[in-house]
Amino acid sequence: MLVKLVLARPARRPPASSAGFPMAHVDLLEPCPDVRVARIESAPFAENSYVLFRPGRAECLVVDPGFEPDRIIAWVVSQGLVPQAILLTHGHSDHIAGNDVLRDQWPRLPILIGRGDASKLGDPAGNLSGAFGIALVSPPADRLLDDEETLDLAGFAISVFEIPGHSSGHVVYRIDGCRPTLVFGGDVLFRGSIGRTDFPDGSFDALAAGIRHRLYTLPDDMIVFPGHGEETTVGLEKRHNPFVPDAPTTAGD
Repeated sequence: MLVKLVLARPARRPPASSAGFPMAHVDLLEPCPDVRVARIESAPFAENSYVLFRPGRAECLVVDPGFEPDRIIAWVVSQGLVPQAILLTHGHSDHIAGNDVLRDQWPRLPILIGRGDASKLGDPAGNLSGAFGIALVSPPADRLLDDEETLDLAGFAISVFEIPGHSSGHVVYRIDGCRPTLVFGGDVLFRGSIGRTDFPDGSFDALAAGIRHRLYTLPDDMIVFPGHGEETTVGLEKRHNPFVPDAPTTAGD
């Protein structure tokens, strides 16, 4: 998080895109022949929201709707898509800010989040918005997810894995049956970097262990769609990530 926001009063809805911030940027990606991923980068924290869908199907999934939900809605509607669920990797404000507005547009749209981060949705201190003067809250989750749970949504078989460290209840979503395999990783692993671990419930040791045991054990060509920045692959990060190399170093190495 790089920009300080100060609003005159607490707000349940996120600040509008017209409030001095650039509009969200949308990239349509084709990671494998029968899957499309729209990456919607929203201000002010350059957070990546994603829309995941299969060509020819109306159902889609929204991952981590950020501070420009109107742009997400406009793109989804323009493509003739209908969201089946909101998948949240964790409960920090830049990843949940759009929940309320998307729920206004689609009142029956369920919100899914890891069990360990569910309380952050209604807690401005826990979701870190309070420190920025926003006091943002989200509707509560409709479904709490546990480690190694599986989902069948919008034509996708999805495996849920808990990787704490950036946030205590952080989960990632592995999209199975696609080659290469896809992971929506939130703020766990970035291209050449990792998520911050200096928040109150953060832990570098937990994050590094989770990356090594839950991500680096997967195929090298697996694509990671992160919460900030460009996508990367497991193989690239195993070889070049300066914060979490493939194997931990020891004294004397």
